[in-house]
Formats: sequence, structure tokens, C-alpha cells
Amino acid sequence: MSGEDSVWVADDTEPVLDTTVASILRDAARRSPDAIALVAGTADPASRRRWTYAELLADALGAAEALAARFEPTERVAVIATSIPESLILTYGAAMAGVVLVPVNPALRAGELRHVLGQSAAAGAFVVAEYRGHDLPGTLTELRGDLRGLRDVVVFDRWEEFCSSASTRRGPEGDGAGTLPTVGPDDVAQLVYTSGTTGSPKGALLTHRGMTNAARLGAMRFGMRPGDVYVQTMPLFHVGGQVVSFQLCQLSATAVLVPAFEPGLVLELIETETATLTCGVPTMLLALVGHRDFDHRDLSSLRAVSGGGAVVPAELVARIEDALGVRFAVVFGQTEASGFISQTHLDDAAPDKGETLGVPLPGVGARVVDPDSRSPVRRGEVGELEVQGPNVMAGYHELPEETAAAIGPGGWLRTGDLVTMDDRGYLRMTGRLKEMIVSGGENIFPVEIENALLEHPDVTEVAVLGVPDDRWGEAAVAVVVPVADRAPDPADLEAFLRRHLAAFKVPRRFVLTDDLPRTASGKVQKHVVREQLVARPVGG
Repeated sequence: MSGEDSVWVADDTEPVLDTTVASILRDAARRSPDAIALVAGTADPASRRRWTYAELLADALGAAEALAARFEPTERVAVIATSIPESLILTYGAAMAGVVLVPVNPALRAGELRHVLGQSAAAGAFVVAEYRGHDLPGTLTELRGDLRGLRDVVVFDRWEEFCSSASTRRGPEGDGAGTLPTVGPDDVAQLVYTSGTTGSPKGALLTHRGMTNAARLGAMRFGMRPGDVYVQTMPLFHVGGQVVSFQLCQLSATAVLVPAFEPGLVLELIETETATLTCGVPTMLLALVGHRDFDHRDLSSLRAVSGGGAVVPAELVARIEDALGVRFAVVFGQTEASGFISQTHLDDAAPDKGETLGVPLPGVGARVVDPDSRSPVRRGEVGELEVQGPNVMAGYHELPEETAAAIGPGGWLRTGDLVTMDDRGYLRMTGRLKEMIVSGGENIFPVEIENALLEHPDVTEVAVLGVPDDRWGEAAVAVVVPVADRAPDPADLEAFLRRHLAAFKVPRRFVLTDDLPRTASGKVQKHVVREQLVARPVGG
């Protein structure tokens, strides 16, 4: 700590390393070539594919060479897929080829995909054939006229054909050094889209140094060890899924990829793969402990569980620790900070795990400031959290004004989160300056939903906001002012949105009202609406 102000000086006892996403895989393959790196977490144990670190490196090099034959360094390549092994191989292949990976949620609909692929100027896209009935290749075909820069679309069904499309031209050590570009730690590794307070989702430029060091330091705080087996529930299209993969790689541990979260499958994987670690947002963890198989599975191999994506309720932390005999860690971060800012220690007391966001990770400086003056507030006072360190993004892709608003002098990232900091450096969340809703680990952007609902013929005004929810952390609620003499059916509003937005963005509740409270200048007072919703019964 620094003085009496809410300032946390970065702990420099752990060095920041000059690593890249490619170098950590090469190091792991040299260090532990025969260790199991990757397991495809399919439902049938007999059909699960496995890769050693040597095999994962070889497959990543094949992908890198094919990518380098089609794309120039720094070009953007999107991956629109669930957590399949080929997606992780593509992560490492892209890093070796010097192209920038753009992970994209396959639940996004046509308009959302048009924005992400267009704003990123993606030159290529790798897609699964379908996702929950959505024909992704067909959608991209329809969008090609609007995406002039999109040259190649590869369906993962033809992955092996793609990887064999370039001749193998390895260096003397078989590591691709003879043909692949040099990639530095401060080069951009990934362009990850995140929601903000206004406008459309923005792409955060995350560097190799930032992602790999944030991963390593978070793994150390979590007590990760060589040989650990981690059932990876965080999807690879989230920054969390990417960075967890980099944690495991740097410890020569095993990633058991869950293609899509299903609690029964996760429980089965923990048992049959003798997993030592797993993670989940509160929604996932509640689904696990509430599943009918929970009491019938042997989960004794588990040593620790982490949770994040929302404030983890104290009672859930206690329930997980008691039911599984594990130690729990709360992880807090955001995309713009490579997914990691602070974390509790495994041996922290129950109140710290249930009420705080932990202490900033090594290498991360933090301060709590007055949102107007930007001066640090006194300890225990509420202010906006700012962080500084290698984990902070390089900026927003081709958005200089937004970048300047997000990163202040000295490289301090303005998180938009309202917190307090105690004398030990532990952070407590009190709210958000941003209107972004975090529901079940998904970032939901209210303005996007509001704009979509205003296209409905029966809607004249709308305010979308998040309210506390025991299961989801926050639940999105749409408060709708209908056109005069009309009363749209909430089921109709829900169906309308599902045609235009990903399912996770559709509010869990629709409330009709005659008007919305406003300030003297006419701005909707969302805090007043939120207070009314919290006090109103669910069916209100």
C-alpha cells in the first residue's frame, strides 16, 4: 500500500518475462514433450483424443505454416467455434504465424458477426459447421458482400485439409524457424471484443507479453502445478478460456477442453480424467452442485476451484469448499486487462473469499480514484478502479478516441468498476460506472439490446439494465414503454430479440411501464429503475 490513499504498488518480486504465445508452447514441448497437453472432453471416454506437448507443437506448426501461406503477419483471423481442440491448435498456430487471432462467440447472429468481422477487418475466418442450429458458414456466405476484406472461410470439418495445404518447410530443429516470422512479446496476439458503456463492442488489442504473463502470475496465485489436470469450462471464445490455456501450458499441465458447458459432462470429466482443478462462473458452479449426478461421482481428485465472471456469493464459496473438500479462489479481471486483475489466495479466510475480489496480482498496480478528479480516494472510500501493468491492453482496435478515454497518463486503465480498497489491498466491488451487465459470465451491452427492441413496432422507449440474481450474478431486465394503447406480450418481445441477438443477450425479464424516470435534462435515471426492480417481485 501507499500512504493512506487507495493505491497498490505493483509487487515486483516476480519478474515480467519476455514470453509469447508461441514461445510458451515451444518451451513446454522442450521441457515436457511426453506430458499430456490437451484432451478433447467428449462424452465418450473411449473416443477422447489426446495430444502430448510434442504433438501439440507439431500440429500448431502445421497450422502456422498453412496460415503463413495465406495471410500476412498482423492480419486478423477470426475463429468462430466452441472449445474444440482445433480451435486451441489454431490459437498457437496463429501466434507462430504472426497473425492476430479474433476469438468470436458462435452464438452471435448475422448483424453481430458483421460488426466484429467488419470492424476487425478479418482476412480469414475459421468456423464450426453449425452451432445450436445456426448455419454459420451459410451466414458468412450471406455476409461476404459486406465484408470485402474476408478472403478465406475455412470450416473446421476441413481442418486437416487446410493444415496440409502448405508444404512443410521446417527449420533445422523442426520448429518452423526457417519459414515463420519473428514475433515479439509486445506484438498483438489477439483482438478480443468486449462491451463498453456506449456504442458497439470494441476490440481490445492484447499483447503476447500481457496474456502470457497474466496467465503465469494468475496460475502461481492459484497454486497450479506441473502435471495438474484442469477441466476447462471457460470457452476459448472468451479471454478467460484463452488465458487459462496459457496458464496450463506454462506449467506443463493438461487442458481437458469442454466443448460446451453441460454439468453432467463436467462431473464425468472430473471423475474419469482425475482432474485436480476446474473453474466456473457462479451459474456453472450452481449447476454442478445441483446436478443429479453430483453425489454419485468420485470428485476426490479435485484440489482447487476458481470462480469469476461475477461476484461469487459467499454461500456458494462455502458450499463448493465444503461439498468438494477443495480450496476456492475468486478471480477478477476484464478483457482489457488480459482477463486478470486480482485474485484471492487459496488460504484466505472465508470473509475475504466471499466478500472481496482479492488482491492485485504480482506486476499489477492498482488505485481507486475519484471518477471526476482522477485523484486517489482514501482507503475504504468508493471510487473507480484503475490498473497498470503488462496485462493492460495496447488499446482498442482503430478507435483512438476510445483508447484515450480508457487508458490515461502512465498507462492506467480505467476499468469503469466502482470498488473500495482496504488496508491490505483487498478490493470490494460496489457497482459499475459502466452499464455493462455480467450475466452468467457473459458481457451484455444494454444499448445494443435497447436499439434492437426499439425496432419492435409496439415499443416506443426502453431501458435495459442488470439486477442482482442469485443464479446468474446479474440478470438483464428490459423495462419497456409501449406504443399508446398497445401491450406487447413479453414472449413476443423475447422471440423478436432472439431473431436478432445471441440468446445470452436476451433479457430474462420484461416489464411494461407507462414512463421512465428522468433527470431534468431528460436522461433516463437507470439507478431509480434498478431500485424499483429490485424492490418489485419477479412477476411484477
